[in-house]
Amino acid sequence: MYITESNRLDIKNGCILRLTKAPGRCAEDLFKGIQSADAGVRCDSLKELATVSTDVTFAQEFISRDGHLLLVKIVEDSNELVSNVIMTHTLTAFMELMDHGIVSWENLSSVFIKKIAGFVNAKPTDASIQQVSLDILENMVLSSNIILILSFHVHRFSQNNSNPGQDLVRTPPGLLALDTMNYFATRYPDAYSRFVLENSSREDKHECPFARSSIQLTLILCEILRIGEPPSETGSDYHPIFFSQDRLLEELFCGCIQLLNKTWKEMRATQEDFDKVMQVVREQITRTLSSKPTSLELFKNKVNALNYSEILKLRQTERLHQEETLAPPVELKERLKPELLELIRQQRLNRLCQGTKFRKISSRRRQDKLWYCRLSPNHKMLHYGDVEEDVENPPIEALQEKIPVADIKSLLTGKDCPHMKENKGKQNKEVLDLAFSITYDVEEYSLNFIAPSRTDFCLWTDGLSVLLGREMSSESMRSELEILLSMEIKLRLLDLENVTIPDSAPVIPKPPSNYNFCYDFSQTEQ
Repeated sequence: MYITESNRLDIKNGCILRLTKAPGRCAEDLFKGIQSADAGVRCDSLKELATVSTDVTFAQEFISRDGHLLLVKIVEDSNELVSNVIMTHTLTAFMELMDHGIVSWENLSSVFIKKIAGFVNAKPTDASIQQVSLDILENMVLSSNIILILSFHVHRFSQNNSNPGQDLVRTPPGLLALDTMNYFATRYPDAYSRFVLENSSREDKHECPFARSSIQLTLILCEILRIGEPPSETGSDYHPIFFSQDRLLEELFCGCIQLLNKTWKEMRATQEDFDKVMQVVREQITRTLSSKPTSLELFKNKVNALNYSEILKLRQTERLHQEETLAPPVELKERLKPELLELIRQQRLNRLCQGTKFRKISSRRRQDKLWYCRLSPNHKMLHYGDVEEDVENPPIEALQEKIPVADIKSLLTGKDCPHMKENKGKQNKEVLDLAFSITYDVEEYSLNFIAPSRTDFCLWTDGLSVLLGREMSSESMRSELEILLSMEIKLRLLDLENVTIPDSAPVIPKPPSNYNFCYDFSQTEQ
């Protein structure tokens, strides 16, 4: 007699009964069926348990009888004689029971965790066992206390002994690292098995830890490809490989994790050399991507040709070049910095003299009122006042209010601003990043601003800092200073001997008759 979906049955003492009983009685019968000495009855009971465990009422009854601990014991006592079918049903039923949140993931034994980790790394292994094992591991990772035990059994996640789970909590890579490991194990099982078996045959100190390496490699790929960062209008990196491959991140991981293992062997690395190996791997990936490969296959060929000895040669060549050219620019850079900082300070003050239109944010979050603020040409007064939408650059005479610069006491930004404190909990991060205030007079009055953009925020906070005799500190100032320094140094170091410099700029050529042309990247890869 067979169990079918249309005739859901329960098993009791070797006899098959219709599952029309109350959840409590059903749970008791399945509990006994799982403990049966008959392997067929036990297998059928576990299969039925995996199905009915989705019901929360049944799950409560079964767990109240410590049924979940019976499943844990089956896993802990398992060996190679236990069939894949029984283990699949056991793990599936366990996962369904735990999904209800009735019991905590933190109460699992280290023996159980080691067994689950073993199912992931075992070969040969049933795909269904591996999938449900990875699901169980993922849920355990999300539990704070269980991570310490899990990290010990799955090849040491970190050197961070106090809290190894931080490597997975941090985003990126977060749980993306588990996804890339799972993709590699299922998409390329032979390569995954070679990695694990090859390292298991090495001495402990020379073993390349798969999980820890995978987490760090996923983080490196996220940083290089800027995964998790918002789009940038000033970005200049272009990778044509993205247009030639589906699931590129996972495929890059699969190729690079094998590269990592190869580099580990070439460096004869130990556990203490882990960070050094990862630095080399990052360099191998970065240098290869900088050549703009147009396909995954081309990337693999180039990155594998760039072995550890080649990296050492490139580093030596670049070091010699830097020794020849670095010293003069460094000295020149320090001499130029004060001059360029003064240039930026003057630009900030000029920008404040031009003024900016700001919006008022009321308690009702209406943004229909506008006001304008500008610095007087002699830098002694801040003039401000309400304006209409269509007024772009009102004259100083039209701004009725003013504050002497000498009366300004301090510059506040973000959550320290009075108007942000008044609306505490109501402002989002975008508004906080644009808020700044100046306090003035003996009674601590304040003038509150919400900048139209981050650029305007940087310009005004830098300009006000200059007025107060403080150092500019915005990210915009630092970026502009680096650009100006780089340009000035390149100009100063140009070899202009016997070069005629024209007095006027060259004539701009006429535009082409049409724009029906493009650059063929494939030609550069041959």
